Amino acid sequence: MHYWVRASSADFAGSLPQPRSGHTAVNIGKSKVIFFGGLKDKKFLNDLYVYDIENKLWFQPECTGSESDGQVGPCPRAFHVAVAIDCHMFVFGGRTSSDRLNDFWVLDTDIWQWSELTGFGDLPSTRDFAAASAIGNQKIVMFGGWDGKKWLSDVYLLDTISLEWLELSVSGSVPPPRCGHTATMVEKRLLVYGGRGGGGPIMGDLWALKGLIEGENEAPGWTQLKLPGQAPSPRCGHTVTSGGLYLLLFGGHGTGGWLSRYDIYYNDCIILDRVSAQWKRLATTNEPPPARAYHSMTSIGSRHLLFGGYDGKVTFGDFWWLVPEGDPIAKRLTASPPRNFHEDQGSTPSNDGILSAVEERKKEETAISELEKRLEISVSLSNPRCEIVDVSEDREFCELASRITGDKISSDGKDAIGVLRDHWKAVDLKAMPLKELGPLLRDYQRLITHHIEKGGSDIQSIETGLLGKEAYQFYHLRNATQLRMDDIPQLLAEYRKLLPG
Repeated sequence: MHYWVRASSADFAGSLPQPRSGHTAVNIGKSKVIFFGGLKDKKFLNDLYVYDIENKLWFQPECTGSESDGQVGPCPRAFHVAVAIDCHMFVFGGRTSSDRLNDFWVLDTDIWQWSELTGFGDLPSTRDFAAASAIGNQKIVMFGGWDGKKWLSDVYLLDTISLEWLELSVSGSVPPPRCGHTATMVEKRLLVYGGRGGGGPIMGDLWALKGLIEGENEAPGWTQLKLPGQAPSPRCGHTVTSGGLYLLLFGGHGTGGWLSRYDIYYNDCIILDRVSAQWKRLATTNEPPPARAYHSMTSIGSRHLLFGGYDGKVTFGDFWWLVPEGDPIAKRLTASPPRNFHEDQGSTPSNDGILSAVEERKKEETAISELEKRLEISVSLSNPRCEIVDVSEDREFCELASRITGDKISSDGKDAIGVLRDHWKAVDLKAMPLKELGPLLRDYQRLITHHIEKGGSDIQSIETGLLGKEAYQFYHLRNATQLRMDDIPQLLAEYRKLLPG
């Protein structure tokens, strides 16, 4: 169990960063977190803030070194990449005003000195919204981005000792070009999730890149991973941080709607469990922070620290802790609500803290419950887990089979399975009524569950394609109302692939 707790005045000392989005935050060992750049009210930033973990102190170091446009260090920017190697923070690209960048900088955090670097080899083109990760303590891998004209799917390796760039040649399947995704090294693989792709669609696919470790004698290659469980919805501008045996995905931006698309900002937490190789929803007991994208999330021991971001209207300047049960910070939930930072900067809905938020939630649930009774409908306020319904309990499924055959179907639902699977195997998509989507989606989820139980779900079997070459992108949906019209052909195609011989 984890708890969201908004940071209080007792957590920090010193000068805190102002609201922003599109900034970066990197851990320097276990001693410091460095926040750089970002965007606030159309103003691009190049300020540097450091959080001293041991002393719980924020400060702005006086940096020396190379000058850019008359100032020390990189010019103002957002949506750049920043990666830590030992005591150094490497910064590449990003955007300032309407210009995209491909300059390359390093900050030595021992002496607070900026240096502009002149790399050689296969130099990357200008780009923003790329994603990068460290490989061990010497190399950096960068994937994708947006160059102002097209989405990118190239992979670059940087040797931070020789400063040589190498564009990696990858054979076989390649992820669609994208920007606003995440890229995270997990042991010997780079995991890439989500982003916005060519033509603008938001993606929810997960890819693994092998062949990055020198001496492993693995040819570089991409594999699309098909993980079971409660997968995240498609999104970009999210964060992925490491929590030991799991990766934690938070927030981001997506689109929704059946016929017209509208913006959705998320505040859900999804775990990628590295042991069982499954997606899981993180169990939290209280209200999460307001939804947002282009924020930062950093790991500090067993805690995660959230800062900033944007929700389509407001740029946030709030800090939130995500802490496990038993953490001293979690005890605040039963104490008086703390005084919070940035209360005047639009960073959270106006309330008096965690306890009042919980009370508001209870009032909301009561009002919705009353509305449900009057209208005889069921409304979900949260993101409940996708429950796999047994055929014998799927009344709508059995009733649909009875209508198609004209005969009563047995209560255990076994007859209904044969009737409806034969029906959907042959049905013309244009002739399929929308009222069949609910039973179809639930049977699709039952088939996947059976397939996973039969074939296993470890990373090795998934990466070698045991679960098929296509991702089960509708497995996590709670009901058919979450489908868009253009999802239906893909759902039916995936369903037919899952049907036995």
